[in-house]
Amino acid sequence: MTAAARALVALLVLACSACSSLSNLQREQAAGIAAAARSTQIDCDAPDACARPSPLRELGVRAYAQSTPQAPRHYALLLDYGQDALVSRLDLIRGATTSIDLQTYIFDEDDAGHLVLDELMAAVRRGVRVRVLVDQLSALRQVDTLAALASAHVNFEIRIYNPVLERARISYPMYAWAAACCWRRLNQRMHSKLLLVDGIVGITGGRNYQDDYYDWNPEFNFRDRDVLVSGPATADMAANFEAFWNARLSVPVERLDDVGRHLLRAGAPALPDWPYEDPRRVAAVSRAADDRALVQRDLVEAAIPVGDVVFIADLPQKHRRDREIAAGAIHASPLLNELIESAQEEVLLQTPYLVLSKQAQAMFGRMHEREPPPRVVVSTNSLAATDSFITYALSYKYKRRYLRDFGFEIHEFKPFPEDAPIDLEATGAVDISWNADGSVNIGEIARDAADADADADAGGDASGRRTPPLTREYAALRYAGIGVHQRVPLKRAGVRFGLHAKSLVIDNRIGVVGTHNFDPRGDDYNTESAVIIDDPAFARALADSIRRDIAPENAWAIARRDKPPVFSGLEYSLAKVSEHLPLFDLWPMRYATSYEFQPGPACPAPLSPFDPGFRACYEPVGDFPEVNLGFRTLLTRIFTAFGAGLAPIL
Repeated sequence: MTAAARALVALLVLACSACSSLSNLQREQAAGIAAAARSTQIDCDAPDACARPSPLRELGVRAYAQSTPQAPRHYALLLDYGQDALVSRLDLIRGATTSIDLQTYIFDEDDAGHLVLDELMAAVRRGVRVRVLVDQLSALRQVDTLAALASAHVNFEIRIYNPVLERARISYPMYAWAAACCWRRLNQRMHSKLLLVDGIVGITGGRNYQDDYYDWNPEFNFRDRDVLVSGPATADMAANFEAFWNARLSVPVERLDDVGRHLLRAGAPALPDWPYEDPRRVAAVSRAADDRALVQRDLVEAAIPVGDVVFIADLPQKHRRDREIAAGAIHASPLLNELIESAQEEVLLQTPYLVLSKQAQAMFGRMHEREPPPRVVVSTNSLAATDSFITYALSYKYKRRYLRDFGFEIHEFKPFPEDAPIDLEATGAVDISWNADGSVNIGEIARDAADADADADAGGDASGRRTPPLTREYAALRYAGIGVHQRVPLKRAGVRFGLHAKSLVIDNRIGVVGTHNFDPRGDDYNTESAVIIDDPAFARALADSIRRDIAPENAWAIARRDKPPVFSGLEYSLAKVSEHLPLFDLWPMRYATSYEFQPGPACPAPLSPFDPGFRACYEPVGDFPEVNLGFRTLLTRIFTAFGAGLAPIL
């Protein structure tokens, strides 16, 4: 039997097993086992569930007390630092008196994920109702963990959104089968994120529940952003969560085939005693969350009083087959595009993956044709910093269009930013220091990370540990092979960071923080959400945060490369024609490249790439600075040439 025939037989066997679902009776039996095992013990009989005082929850109480229907009052807190984002979550969970609703795309079983689960279960035992909703493709990785959570307590419920093949977890072969049978449904993911406590304080933004989002990974972390909102806008957050919780695609885990079979076969397991990889770090952040003075000083006092706040969010009906119903459930993309096109002076856009939908490209084209056009400044990832080299390849393909046709001023985040809001000590990569020339001295853990990068380039596991559910947010491509969600190897070692924040500032007046990457996937496949705040003080604070990310010490500027001495017009025309071809873009010369700012007496401050004096103050550093060129470069060229068809799902 040939290899192809064996693969076909294996796929047929898999298809039969995937279609072999639990009967309705078996599902009811599994649900009964979980329900019977749930503890009813409550350790507190106080009306406030023995919640310890939470300074951040008190912001919600204050905002509601100060609000009237005609004049709502809110407090908004930008959470740039990963440690602040985690401390805020712990403070709110410990201060919850009645309810906690958590909705997320990724929930990993690492230190950050286990810490949050421990805190949620402690709240449950105090008498707080907890509901957790996780997307299937990035849910907790162990079926027995899901079975244990489903059976843990009457106050705790967990559901999985859009469980393809009616399972909580799917293997690589199952994924291939799901891609063959139900490609569109497989791509329809719940990318919305929300933590809502007592219905009065909510957190939304880019962060998931995984070490990478809180500076706890010794190899790679995301520079991300959340916003904490207290006040009447949380009523809309609560309504949106209810819509997802009650959607037909949100299924209690005990009714799914794999979790149900586990319950039927082995009964309800006890919650595992998961040991932390770095217990000292967990203890430190736990102490910080209990330090009322610290939370008050560093978080509460940084909250900005604002008036009206608008929470926009897609509904789960976005994933209905009826196109009319689905279109009526899409709220985030149209409103964000409307905001962008309303700009008169400046759009400050931050997205980790600069891949624009056709509608967005048309919009930016119209804006650039205005007289005068608004300035558009974009903060995004470099190839060295991104966690998705395929997505970067498409961004690279369209650099000419972005710069020339849309007038974008693009700044690409460096993998080793020198002044970003990150906590290097928290990563666990000890003994790291920077030299004056920008090189890095590293200790043992950081060297291991560098070695792991080299192993990953050879096709191995970059961490040496069990592969987490996701290290990026395009789950539909994670099984495509060739390490599509792995990072490229770099020339030097160290803990690298990649941009993951999704934010927008319009005319220094309106600030937006949310989950939308401003890409085709967010428009068409994922459900998204965002907070819109029309307030100059908040907009300035958000703009300052983004401008810090695009400062020369943290980002490279992208500009047109020097024109060739001869036939520059012909070269440009051929490159433009090649770019517009639907598949084959083989012209070897790209329109743009990366530049490093060179400060000096004649160059006291960074300049726009369109400034006449730009080239006198900037030095070209190549298309892929910091990247160890090799096989990945070839892959990048390949996807630049052939990857245009992937744009709708990227």
